[in-house]
Amino acid sequence: MPILLDESLPRQLARLIPDHEVRTVKQMGWAGTRNDPLLRLAAKEFEVFLTADQNLEFQQNLTNLPIPVIVLVAPTNRIESLQPLVPNLLKVLPTTRPGQVLRVGD
Repeated sequence: MPILLDESLPRQLARLIPDHEVRTVKQMGWAGTRNDPLLRLAAKEFEVFLTADQNLEFQQNLTNLPIPVIVLVAPTNRIESLQPLVPNLLKVLPTTRPGQVLRVGD
């Protein structure tokens, strides 16, 4: 499953998500792109958008987005805080639906 990591997440997180094609916003050449255009770009090439931006769902209308958004909720965006969330992330990935916003770590 192709997954896009938002700029709010460390690139090392990609190594903790096995069996998926994980790319970062920077790798795609989209660094600095604002949320609305970024989500439209992501929807064309990815099946999931992964972020730590807890305000994204309140700033954007995600219900019409053709991919799900997963928000990782941790005390910090550091890999040490995010790593414990990975098992739950891996459990929810196969259950996601377009337009859905899932919070992992809440």
